[in-house]
Amino acid sequence: MKKLLLASVALFGFAGAAAAADLPVRAAPPAPIIVPLFTWTGFYVGVNAGGAWNSNSNHGVFVPGVGFVEGNNNNNGGFTGGGQIGYNYQVGSFVIGAETDIQYADIGRSRNNDFLFLNPALVGFRNNNNSGNYFGTVRARAGVAFDRTLVYLTGGFAYGDVGGGDRFFGGSSSNGGWTVGGGVEYAFTNNITARLEGLYVNLERNKNNDFFALGLVNTVGLTNNKNNEFGVVRAGLNYKFNTF
Repeated sequence: MKKLLLASVALFGFAGAAAAADLPVRAAPPAPIIVPLFTWTGFYVGVNAGGAWNSNSNHGVFVPGVGFVEGNNNNNGGFTGGGQIGYNYQVGSFVIGAETDIQYADIGRSRNNDFLFLNPALVGFRNNNNSGNYFGTVRARAGVAFDRTLVYLTGGFAYGDVGGGDRFFGGSSSNGGWTVGGGVEYAFTNNITARLEGLYVNLERNKNNDFFALGLVNTVGLTNNKNNEFGVVRAGLNYKFNTF
């Protein structure tokens, strides 16, 4: 009887061990994958292209004994393109930064000629070349981020040469001024962003020279002012470096 009881206990113990071996093994759950939130903070470089147009006003001058030297208004447009580099810093939903760019600007390419024949001894002429060349800006940026979409305002210093000189003294010169604008930018990936931006640029005033030949021997010069202001609409593509 004693041997029978021991055999029964051993049999039940073996069966229990076998049943426990068949139960599924509970493993620890895998660690969750944490996707980092996108941030606009970091340096970036990029390219842009678009259109620019100006509205330049040449103001006439009245000369006693000669007459009125006619002024004119020119509305010219053309291609603009270039590159930019900048830095953004994000705090919560607010983004601040700085950017500089340099642009080729083909604004116009018009040539204005005015002739005055007030008497046989006086011949007046002007030749003003209004072809565009380049401009650049150094601007602050401030905006609000909606995750991967950034809406911003921008403004700062502008410089450049967008025409307005005369052919006798070798063309136009560079001028300083200011710019203001805004845009919207979207991040397709953590490194690639695209934007649409508009700017108003004012490069103060250039001086154009008018020349008069008195009796085809003596000459006298007059000066009129031209306001170099133009608008820019451009699309851009940036590469944003990772933030460490």
